Amino acid sequence: MVESTSLITERLASAIRDVPDFPKPGILFKDITPVLEDPVLCADLIEEFAQRCAGMGIQAIAGVESRGFLFGVPLAIRLGVPFITVRKKGKLPYKTVSYSYDLEYGSAEIEMHQDSVKPGWKVLIHDDLLATGGTAAATAELVKSQGAEIAGFAFLVELAFLDGRKKLEQYKAEVVDLVSF
Repeated sequence: MVESTSLITERLASAIRDVPDFPKPGILFKDITPVLEDPVLCADLIEEFAQRCAGMGIQAIAGVESRGFLFGVPLAIRLGVPFITVRKKGKLPYKTVSYSYDLEYGSAEIEMHQDSVKPGWKVLIHDDLLATGGTAAATAELVKSQGAEIAGFAFLVELAFLDGRKKLEQYKAEVVDLVSF
């Protein structure tokens, strides 16, 4: 029997721990560590992602360092597609392509191996959390710079009050989140 999406959402929401004032005062951190400690829930989340992303024509998954690797790798295995690592500048050993972007206070640069994405591929961008959308949009730009298309975005958690989904609208791709706060 396939579990309903609302039940998965409830299980996920109840497993996520709120940590007040982390990493600084005034922030309510959504800790997914308890989710990772529940192998049955993790397996069910992978299945939920697979079902919700089934119609996107995904040919690869680009996971954002480092928590995007946690569910991105097993989802790629489940879908039978390559997993592409997107990391902070200087962390990958081979020839890379990079993309710089602005953050609220400063800037960042991400990169991936230059031979990871093939032109024309439909790539799903995955991370654990959608907040302001800056990193997901930067990853989309990095993937597009290699001639690939954005098939969609997938997140475990969306912090809807930060309106990051709006930043992703320009890609005209579906945004999947399993729980929204």
